[in-house]
Amino acid sequence: MSKDKDRAIVVKRSAPRKSGHHGGAWKLAYADFMTAMMAFFLLMWLLSSASTTQLRGIAEYFNQPLKVSLLGGDRSAEDSSILKGGGRDISTDQQGITRQSDGSMARAEKTAAHNDDDAANQTQGSLERREQVRLHDLQVKLMAAIEANPVLRQFKQQIRIDSTLTGLRIEIVDSQKRPMFATARDIVEPYMRDILREIGKTLNDVPNRIVVQGHTDAVQYAGGEKGYSNWELSADRANASRRELISGGMDEAKVLRVLGLASTQNLNKADPLDPENRRISIIVLNRKSEEALMRDDTTTTTLSSDAAGSAKQPLLEKISQPVTVAPRTAPAAATQ
Repeated sequence: MSKDKDRAIVVKRSAPRKSGHHGGAWKLAYADFMTAMMAFFLLMWLLSSASTTQLRGIAEYFNQPLKVSLLGGDRSAEDSSILKGGGRDISTDQQGITRQSDGSMARAEKTAAHNDDDAANQTQGSLERREQVRLHDLQVKLMAAIEANPVLRQFKQQIRIDSTLTGLRIEIVDSQKRPMFATARDIVEPYMRDILREIGKTLNDVPNRIVVQGHTDAVQYAGGEKGYSNWELSADRANASRRELISGGMDEAKVLRVLGLASTQNLNKADPLDPENRRISIIVLNRKSEEALMRDDTTTTTLSSDAAGSAKQPLLEKISQPVTVAPRTAPAAATQ
């Protein structure tokens, strides 16, 4: 028993088993998420505090340098971006000289030229639309003036107003029952005078210039084309109409052309003798047609006296001065 008491009692205790390490991947993901959120809030704060000019500059930066880096090409120090790149050109010792890129600058110049063309086209289109509206308003105003005037209302079947490629055309057509002029002469009948003066008063509402054209039918004078013919008669009637337009209050500087076309542009092509072919046309020119006529006025041609074209006294010069034909009394057909 004593031996059993003296024996040491050994107690064996096992340590708790350690579980495996779970890792810290979630910590990294959480840190990345917090960093991204912080960057997002900083970006939103910067954008909310930036002015419109600064925002435009930031957008321009991402338009130009990013395009160069993606599409290739050298960087340009002279860029339209607010963030300038590059540095001093080491090939020269001059101060302030920076290296310029060939590719990016060429593309920038092409882009600027293209933008300028687009702006010019938009401006021209806007001017043409405004002009169309102005001519349409003139057409409406003329029709309203004819309806409001009891004297003109009874002749409205002889007045035709339509749009053409050259502008707004106003035609006063002759009738067998109501001739516009005295027979074979350029004397304006009273009702025709009222129509022309009313039109002349309204034409001042637009800045466009006009062309007055005279037309006859195909009935020839007794002397044919050698004497006083339909050419002179149509020109004289057009000029007489111009005088009545000015008497009605139209600015005389608005007249750009007075033309006599005889029977070359018949209204009724099937019947050259139709009284409707005798008419006066007043064309309110659009801007494009007016510029074309003005260019024709300034164009001159000179013929030299020798085949080589040496600088000698010119033999012939093309000039744009109007030719006035004095009316003559001649036997005429009764239907002119």
